[in-house]
Amino acid sequence: MNNMKKRIKHVTVLGSGIMGSGIAAHFANIGVEVLLLDIVPFELSEAEQKKGLTKEDKAVRNRIATENLAKLKKSSPALLYSQAFAERIKVGNFEDDLHKIKNTDWIIEVVVERLDIKKQVYEKIEQFRKPGTLVSSNTSGIPINLLVEGRSDDFKKYFAGTHFFNPVRYLPLLEIIPTKDTAPEVVQFYMEYGQKFLGKTTVLAKDTPAFIANRVGVFSMMDLLHRVKELGLTVSDVDKLTGPVIGRPKSATFRTADVVGLDTLVMVAQGVHKSGAEAPEFASVFELPPYLQTMMDNQWLGSKTDGGFYKKVKNAEGKSEIHGLNLDSLQYELQDKSSFPTLELTKNIDKPLDRFKVLISGKDKAAELYRKTLGGLFAYVSHKVPEISDELYKIDDAMRAGFGWENGPFEIWDAVGIAKGVELASEAGYTVSDWVKELAEKGGAFYQINDEGHTIFFNKDQQAYAKIPGQESFIILDNIRKNKTLWSNSGAAIQDLGDGIINFEIRSKMNSLGGEVLDGLNRAIDLAEKDYDGLVIANQGTNFSVGANLAMILMMAVDQDWDDLNMAIAYFQKSMMRVRYSSVPVVVAPFGMTLGGGCEMTLHADRVVAAAETYIGLVEVGVGVIPGGGGTKEMTLRTSREFAKDDVKNNRLRDAFMNIAMGKVATSAYEAFDMGILEKGKDWVVVNKNAQIQTAKSVAKQMADMGYTQPIEQKVTVLGKDALGMFYVGTDQMLAGNFISEHDKKIADKLANVMWGGPLSEPTQVSEQYLLNLERETFLSLCGERKTLERIQYMLQKGKPLRN
Repeated sequence: MNNMKKRIKHVTVLGSGIMGSGIAAHFANIGVEVLLLDIVPFELSEAEQKKGLTKEDKAVRNRIATENLAKLKKSSPALLYSQAFAERIKVGNFEDDLHKIKNTDWIIEVVVERLDIKKQVYEKIEQFRKPGTLVSSNTSGIPINLLVEGRSDDFKKYFAGTHFFNPVRYLPLLEIIPTKDTAPEVVQFYMEYGQKFLGKTTVLAKDTPAFIANRVGVFSMMDLLHRVKELGLTVSDVDKLTGPVIGRPKSATFRTADVVGLDTLVMVAQGVHKSGAEAPEFASVFELPPYLQTMMDNQWLGSKTDGGFYKKVKNAEGKSEIHGLNLDSLQYELQDKSSFPTLELTKNIDKPLDRFKVLISGKDKAAELYRKTLGGLFAYVSHKVPEISDELYKIDDAMRAGFGWENGPFEIWDAVGIAKGVELASEAGYTVSDWVKELAEKGGAFYQINDEGHTIFFNKDQQAYAKIPGQESFIILDNIRKNKTLWSNSGAAIQDLGDGIINFEIRSKMNSLGGEVLDGLNRAIDLAEKDYDGLVIANQGTNFSVGANLAMILMMAVDQDWDDLNMAIAYFQKSMMRVRYSSVPVVVAPFGMTLGGGCEMTLHADRVVAAAETYIGLVEVGVGVIPGGGGTKEMTLRTSREFAKDDVKNNRLRDAFMNIAMGKVATSAYEAFDMGILEKGKDWVVVNKNAQIQTAKSVAKQMADMGYTQPIEQKVTVLGKDALGMFYVGTDQMLAGNFISEHDKKIADKLANVMWGGPLSEPTQVSEQYLLNLERETFLSLCGERKTLERIQYMLQKGKPLRN
């Protein structure tokens, strides 16, 4: 197959609604210029009339796209990695600006879900489009083959469905749906571009109703909605049972329906039902239960209306409460907190995948719900191979990436055992397809790991196991654990990544950094210096690291065990300095929450390969201390490098000071550059998190191959007490304005004292160790404060900061 070489510098998005603007934002995120177009308004708005504008004014003609771009900039959670990236998006309208598509590389249509309107848009595109330009549709409900009827051969050759999931920045699924006329090299381009540049899990789908993720996801939801009443469970019961406990998002089932909108869920369900594609045993699942029909009639659609399955109401005291819908009476009521013995049995099982065996074996309603819904899901997906996908792994990929499931249906089925799954399906009133029954009789599994550490899956057509393609560009730690682990303890492990590079993996609870992790880190650096060329620090947990082990600090501080606490902090600092000053390159790969000590480890790396979705910051103020693992020293050192001869030096230092004093967290890796946590020209960002460890390994290898020399410790210029006064004035004003508490002010003043060099009276060059000692002494002194201990205890109990 020819590899199509195409560079995407400019994209045009037609339709600026939630999906259109989200797609535009994500292309802007990766550095592509975007033209975002929408229709010309039919009427002038009141504001436009008051200004005396006419329908011919550009501001009026572009109003819809302009307003949607403004909404995009304010969206929460943010859809742009950085506000500055909005400048890459220009707006316009279909009538005045469509001719500009002759200069674009890719046209993405995201207009209203009506075949006649889409066809009219394509007719217009064809007038201006240059041959060879990519065209795709984000439709989720219209057959892709119908869209290209009557189009030219060149249009058809480059056309496919590119179905993104909302919110586009955060849900990694991109379904690629070719037509019979899409050129194979064009399909390959969409698949590879989505993965490599947009950071998506690209899944090749067939042109079947609702494609893959929505087809399976909506079946799973509708099956549950039919069963919930017969089991006598409340809305909040179901959400408790179908959220994080089974590796699904916090919004679980009913909250998800409210957020997405009941009308959207119903539209997909009815679309599948009307298509006639389902066998009779499954078709009835896509019909609406009576209570759902009533909700639709009443327009109880969720967050976009006054209520859905949940509703915010004011109680007798005037306080807001969340009430759930009683599915029998269809009245909103405060729902009791329920407990299920089956859930209690899984409390000590960390991985959701390992919980399913226990969850289906209970004797209560919860276990019955799991048995019936999993039975239905297993039966359904068994019949969807090959109907919606020839390979079973694509269904799992789609559910993980599009619905935020931690594990796909076939992975869960493997976890409970194929024969057991067949039994559950039968109990739920369904039959499983023959190919699965045969696999169960042979005692097979859907997935296995081969000797090279690659995942292989059962290929139904070949009746044999085949490798999931594309794994060469990823390193999956779970897969190499068996054969490549060099050492491990309860909180960490070291693996051989090959090519002279080893990996240090944090594996403690919430990836916190306690003694066992630091012991492992020092061992990894020893091993790398002795026998290898470089070290990567990476893991594939939920978050990179939430910081130091607070429970240990609290215990020592309460016992007033100051010598041991001093030694523990010194050990942490020394370990971070070894990350910086080892004789081999050390590359850290943060992602997700990278807080406190996790951020300090990142700050001391030779290079950082960060996932775009990295939420990183020095947040120690929230627990009543200052960064004590070298973070305060490092931010002081970095700003001192930028000191000019004028007053700019104070501004740089003040920004760093404010970020720490306010516990600011970057909401993306790009924001971390703005905060000075990542450094331009040195650190990397990868949009596809799956490729992160492989990229970090390549960076470490490249540094080693180019001749890495151990760096020499640096001197730091501190400004001394002269410059400190203005900062004390600033914290005084913040306290006076009620922005901070007394204790916040005390911490901020002590932090400023460290960053300005302590007792020195004038600008002086000091060693890093001088600042580390100052930082450590300050950390210890704050651990002696009652209010700090209250903050640490509150964080441990509630998982959020106390402002006392």
